[in-house]
Amino acid sequence: MKKKSAWRLWLVAAVVFIFSSLCMAQTPDDDSDETRWFSVDSLNAGLGEVPKAVKRITPREAIRSFLTLTENEDFAAAAHILNLSELSPAQQRERGGQLARQLAEVLKRGEWLKVSSLPGRQDAAIEDPTGQHPQTGEPRRNLKLASLTAQGETYDIRLGRYRVGEEAPVWLVMPDSVLSVPLLYEEYGPLMFEAYIPERFKASFGALRIWEWIAIPVFLLLVGLMGWWVHHLVGVATRWLPSGAPSIFVGRIKAPVALVVMSLVTQAVLDYVVSFSAVATTSFRVLLIVILAWGGGTIALRLVDTFMLQITRRLIGQIDDTKPQDARQFLTTLYALRRIIILITVTAVSIYVLSQIQLFETLGVTLLASASVLAVLVGIAGQTVLGNILSSFQLSLAKPIRIGDLVVFEDQWCYVEGIFYTYIRLRVWNDRRLIVPVTYFVSRPFENLSVKSTKEFRSLALILHLSADIQCLREKFLEYAQEEDNVIEHHKLSCYVTGQTERAQTVVCYLMTSDPFAGWVAEMNVREKLMAFIRDDHPEWWPREVTTISEHDVALGERPGRPPSYGGGAS
Repeated sequence: MKKKSAWRLWLVAAVVFIFSSLCMAQTPDDDSDETRWFSVDSLNAGLGEVPKAVKRITPREAIRSFLTLTENEDFAAAAHILNLSELSPAQQRERGGQLARQLAEVLKRGEWLKVSSLPGRQDAAIEDPTGQHPQTGEPRRNLKLASLTAQGETYDIRLGRYRVGEEAPVWLVMPDSVLSVPLLYEEYGPLMFEAYIPERFKASFGALRIWEWIAIPVFLLLVGLMGWWVHHLVGVATRWLPSGAPSIFVGRIKAPVALVVMSLVTQAVLDYVVSFSAVATTSFRVLLIVILAWGGGTIALRLVDTFMLQITRRLIGQIDDTKPQDARQFLTTLYALRRIIILITVTAVSIYVLSQIQLFETLGVTLLASASVLAVLVGIAGQTVLGNILSSFQLSLAKPIRIGDLVVFEDQWCYVEGIFYTYIRLRVWNDRRLIVPVTYFVSRPFENLSVKSTKEFRSLALILHLSADIQCLREKFLEYAQEEDNVIEHHKLSCYVTGQTERAQTVVCYLMTSDPFAGWVAEMNVREKLMAFIRDDHPEWWPREVTTISEHDVALGERPGRPPSYGGGAS
């Protein structure tokens, strides 16, 4: 009994193993068939026999055949490239040609379709020699031709691969896409203007139709004239507005307002008056989105700039280091806020443009496929720009300089007038403007004369003869310095001999001034007064090596009743 039981167990195990092996062998084939096509009982039974002109073996062949047949107005044959399984046989015969005609118009006007970009293989497998695409070599049984929007909803036009029994699989427009054709035709079909175009001008000529080659230049000319009129009208409006921030703001937005109006009017004309082919429509659509986004962003930035200008004039006025430190720091913060607003605006506009023209899908694949190349390009081409932007934010956070600070940069006195993304604008003492890249500025040493206080010690040096009376000169210096309004802290005034030679001595006078520029003026005034005093009252104090002997001895000065001296020599 035990032997018979063991024999039976071995027999059952062998049967199970063979059955499971057969199942494993059959499963991949079954799964493979399910991923390569849709199995159906029949296709378009109401349309009759498929004409020989209809080619449906590959996606590229099917769409090329569809466009050729509809171009020749053979809509009955083109209907064989639609899967009309959602319609009864009678409806297929009745509506097949009409749906084919409507779909042809939608494809021409909706999305720019490149037939050559469609797969040329029967199984529509993705061919990628680099092997970076995750689905390379895998067969597909459906793919997207276009994605169109109607009444706020998105509809895909897709191709599917169908097989009836043992017949060769064919590619057809899928039933769901066929059902959406009437709705898309209402959105993208011919508009009211096209009803008046003669039929002979509707023939194709290259990428466009004949009437489009005539209408597009005229259309662009009219839109350009309208933009010029809006620009002129906004310029006239600035004269009616009161002087100040409103007129300044309106004067700065003439160009962006004109572009925004042109974009909106063009979009309205394309939506309700005339509809061009997909080539022109796609180009117009991308251009209009970019113009509208740029115009709106520019208007927002002009508003921020006008607001900053108004605050500057009201709180600070002329930008220099005589203004309170808090006011100058507030203005510096405003400039940093402006850069942040610009960054946010540019980012938002870029996202809006990319989302509207639906580039995220292809852009993401492209970025992933060529990440290393893009990194190198950005690193090389954008290094300077990115470096300036980062340095600009560094200045805004650390604040080694502020708007209105007086700095000595490369031996030039300059007021910091503006800190922007990529450059710093400096107002030189002679009222010229020095534009310096941010990275260049922060990589060079500079002297900030306003970082803590605008007060500054000034000094003037005089070289006099050894016989000069220093006490007398000191008293005159104190008298002249105290007469200057910009000399402060009189208790710090001082005058000392700081050096001597065998013939002369160096006398240096020190004074504290309210700010660097006013201190420079005060220093020049005191020097001139001291030189006039020595020249007129004590010419003998001049060092002998600079005494000029000529027809008139300048060392003797000008005194009433003194006759000019002639000749002589230095002792």
